[in-house]
Amino acid sequence: MAKPRILPPVLEVSRLRIAREGKVILRGLDWKVSAGEHWVVLGPNGAGKSSLLAALTGYFAPTSGRVTVLGETFGRSDWRELRRRIGLVGPSVAAMIQPSEPALFVVAGGVDGLINLWKRPRPAVLARARRLLRQLRIGDLANRDWGHLSQGERQRVLIARALAAEPALLILDEPCAGLDPVARAVFLAFIRRLPKLSPGIALVLVTHHVEEIVPVFTHVLMVRRGGVLIAGPLAAVMRPKHLSALFGRKVGLRHSSAGWALSVSTR
Repeated sequence: MAKPRILPPVLEVSRLRIAREGKVILRGLDWKVSAGEHWVVLGPNGAGKSSLLAALTGYFAPTSGRVTVLGETFGRSDWRELRRRIGLVGPSVAAMIQPSEPALFVVAGGVDGLINLWKRPRPAVLARARRLLRQLRIGDLANRDWGHLSQGERQRVLIARALAAEPALLILDEPCAGLDPVARAVFLAFIRRLPKLSPGIALVLVTHHVEEIVPVFTHVLMVRRGGVLIAGPLAAVMRPKHLSALFGRKVGLRHSSAGWALSVSTR
């Protein structure tokens, strides 16, 4: 009888250290995302979350340590190919898109990792982009220019763009920033559907708001001062004592069918 195939971790970070100009930003960070897991990276501003993302996507070379995606290691494999395995939705991508770029072309560019296309994409690529927009229930945005989309619409178009390359991992970098309460609720409901829309993909949500942690997420990595405070299954890690240590202030935590809610002591 054949042995079951053991899949490599979707993402593995080993002893990741980043130092710039004498300042240590990340200090020996270890983290592993296995197939079927969806993680939240939680931490205050300045904790090192942005530097971690830059290292994960190959845009920030670590001082030491290793970043591995599906068994391939940055620095030993083709970085361009590895980047295709990691979809990123965040302000750094949004800022590069020209206001006149149609949403359909934004998504089509994701197939080859391009932004602001200078020529019309191939018919097969356009067909894939249209299909993704329809699957995400935003097919009506296809011919709308980027500059005429709302913030919530832009976030969903960026997710379609990221999925166009069929990544193994999708990173959502503070995707609710700039959304009003209604748009945020609509967007979070959309996030809950993502694993069904793209089976097999691993999700990573980067945030400092516990209210954005929807039930689809299974694990949490708490980052403080460039290191791991604690990491593990959501049910075990989401505790007031851990969040108090994370944010440096005594907090209360409530969990209900509506989600998580944090209260902060001001005394």
